Amino acid sequence: MSEHDRASLDAYLRGDVRAFEALVSRYEGPLLGYAERMLGDGAAAQDAVQETFLRLIREGRTIDHGETIGTWLFRVCRNAGIDAARKEGRMRSAHEKAAHMQAEAAPGPDPVERREAQQALREELEKLPVNQRNAVVLKVQQGKSYREISAITGLSESNVGYLIHHGLRNLAHGLKAAGVI
Repeated sequence: MSEHDRASLDAYLRGDVRAFEALVSRYEGPLLGYAERMLGDGAAAQDAVQETFLRLIREGRTIDHGETIGTWLFRVCRNAGIDAARKEGRMRSAHEKAAHMQAEAAPGPDPVERREAQQALREELEKLPVNQRNAVVLKVQQGKSYREISAITGLSESNVGYLIHHGLRNLAHGLKAAGVI
């Protein structure tokens, strides 16, 4: 799909507004989901995604032809989210909102236990360093490969693997200590 994305970007840069709309249609949902999980705030996530597409409009000509449009968009969205969180002073758990929504929607035998487990997960995610949290979210929630996460975060693939491994291990250890698993 990246060749199609590149063709859409090139068409937009030549003046085809529908090509830009196609890129927005393809990436707006995934970017919004990622930003919401990262920021835990729907309005802040929408702002980050809007900033991402504004930067695409302003800087689309500068995107390296060796880079996929999706990777560039996720990196810009990540950076916009981090900037927003710094300005607001409220970086939250990457999974907090998603876990809360899943708790409300998912049926289960014991809603109280499920809420307690999800609360424990949110608390343990909050304890992770931001780099570990972002790597875990990009891998688990967004299904990104190590290579894609590397391109988004600017970290080496081996560092991404390290962060994911230790992030998941730390989550499991914390959940085990809380008696959840």
